[in-house]
Amino acid sequence: MRDTRIPLRNGAVPALLLAAAAVAAATATATAAGPDFQYVGQDDRVHGLTAPKGCVAAEGGGSRPVTNHTRGTATFYREPGCAGAPVERLGPGTVTQVRPYFASVRFSVTG
Repeated sequence: MRDTRIPLRNGAVPALLLAAAAVAAATATATAAGPDFQYVGQDDRVHGLTAPKGCVAAEGGGSRPVTNHTRGTATFYREPGCAGAPVERLGPGTVTQVRPYFASVRFSVTG
């Protein structure tokens, strides 16, 4: 029986392994970053938004823990369409509880 294996030059395998490891690390970092804005809804599900802009409806009825990793302020409203008086403002990089609920969130525009 013939040996059908192809001999590899020294250094070729480590270079391929390093390239594969770099791609895997980049993918893991991007995945670990997660959404910019995250909350637990009244439906007991975690909802997340990446790069939110303007007024956004809170799917599942926003409630409980909220994490704002955007670069701007998130302003919470009990009414849909960001109507009425704000009930809470959450600065960049902040985590808090918003009770009892919110129906929409306006994200400030940042440069």
